[in-house]
This record gives sequence, C-alpha cells and structure tokens, in this order.
Amino acid sequence: MDTRFDELLDFPCMQTFKVMGLAHPKLPQLVVECLQQHAPGDYSPSVKPSSKGKYHAVSIGVRVTSKEHMEIIYTELAKIDIVRVVL
Repeated sequence: MDTRFDELLDFPCMQTFKVMGLAHPKLPQLVVECLQQHAPGDYSPSVKPSSKGKYHAVSIGVRVTSKEHMEIIYTELAKIDIVRVVL
C-alpha cells in the first residue's frame, strides 16, 4: 500500500476508522480484536445499521503512530471475513 498519509497527517494522531461489514453481532468485537493486536487500547466502537439492515458501520477512534502503522491497520481490518469496506 502506498499512501500519502505522511503528507496529510502529523503523527502520532487520532484517526477514526469506519468499517462497513455484514450485519453480524460479532462485527464490532472482531474489529476491536484486530485493533488490539496492532494498536492496543480501550475502544468504544459506535455501530450504525444500514437503512435495510443488511450492513453495519462500525466507527472507532485509534491512535496511530506512523504512515506504516495506519496502512497496517487498514490492511488487517480489510482481512476480516465479514468486512466489506474500510474507510
């Protein structure tokens, strides 16, 4: 992944990740478990269902330390089976 995060952000900083996936009760837990591996912390995700209820959007703030750290988090969150998009 080759991004311009280092040109746009001053690290370390807080970044909100929005993870959209299937409406499954374990989605927030899976997101937090992934984040705990790469950026341990005390997380309180917010979850919003889609209008038809098929998908959930999980928003969560994370302290990222570098461009590489942020890219790893995006990549690892996208690997979760029920995740469709990471913003």
